[in-house]
Amino acid sequence: MKNIIWFSVILILSLFVIPAFQSVSALSVVATIPVITDSKNMAYDSGKGELFVVSAYSGTVSVISDATNTVVATIPVGSGPTGVAYDSGKGELFVVNSASNTVSVISDATNTVVATIGAEGIVPDSVAYDSGKGELFVGYYSSGTVSVISDATNTVVATIPVGKITVGIAYDSGKGELFVVNGHSSTVSVISDATNTVVATIPVATPYPDNMAYDSGKGELFVVNSALSGGTNGTIVSAISDATNTVVATIPVSEIAASVAYDSGKGELFVIGEYSAVVISDATNTVVATIPVGTIGNVAYDSGKGELFVVNSGGTVSVISDATSAVPEFPFTVPILLVSFVSVIVFYRIRKSTIL
Repeated sequence: MKNIIWFSVILILSLFVIPAFQSVSALSVVATIPVITDSKNMAYDSGKGELFVVSAYSGTVSVISDATNTVVATIPVGSGPTGVAYDSGKGELFVVNSASNTVSVISDATNTVVATIGAEGIVPDSVAYDSGKGELFVGYYSSGTVSVISDATNTVVATIPVGKITVGIAYDSGKGELFVVNGHSSTVSVISDATNTVVATIPVATPYPDNMAYDSGKGELFVVNSALSGGTNGTIVSAISDATNTVVATIPVSEIAASVAYDSGKGELFVIGEYSAVVISDATNTVVATIPVGTIGNVAYDSGKGELFVVNSGGTVSVISDATSAVPEFPFTVPILLVSFVSVIVFYRIRKSTIL
């Protein structure tokens, strides 16, 4: 009898208590940093653990330390800065200035502009750094072209025609390719960094694709598509495989998305909308969480601390932790407890009848 009781206790504990604590996402805003009111785009500097936040109206870049979550420097650049990208090869930041048609090169050692490059298209808007060749790709909103800039000479070495209204660029380190979002063509141009030519053109889900992020874990690109023209108050996210250059999944998101970033620490995608950050798992291509933040802004992932930085249009930056913690989930274990209890009773009665 004593053995039966002990068996029952152990069985119940193993089936009830252990599953009751599971590692689940504990996504939360851990800090709020004041910045210049109209700040929007940004890039994370992994070399110094700093974030560079661009302010188009003031023509400046705010530098935020991820150690203290405070602004440590403000750098004047050109007129109407928009896109920004980090050059890990030289420890430099490239800032695209739309109004002055230039690119400012900032040293992360001194937080000063060390060079200014004349752009060769009309209204430079987006930018991405190609670590494979040490080159920068700058997209132009109005001319439908992409300039290739060498980080060795800070000069334009090639100009590539793409689709209409270039609004986003991302570098695919897995294949050495660049993906360029063409807003009014509803396409994504794939550029080889070996030849600086378009090697594929991919149609996406809905009109007016806007932004994107590269998922190095799965070799996929996530493109945000505005669904407003289709009568839907929300967004469609297209997942593109870099193996086949085709859309392999479409994910509906309730928010009207403003930006997107890939979280390599957890294999998740963050889509920033009007009032919240939507989290998509790259394992299932489904929405797994929604986090309240400020109004429309942009986002960057800090791989050093496992944090997301979200720029809010009200003049703040929200810092979101992607950490996980053990939390109780008792509702899922109650049925298991009942089954376990019944099983113990049945086992005891069978045992007793066998002894008799």
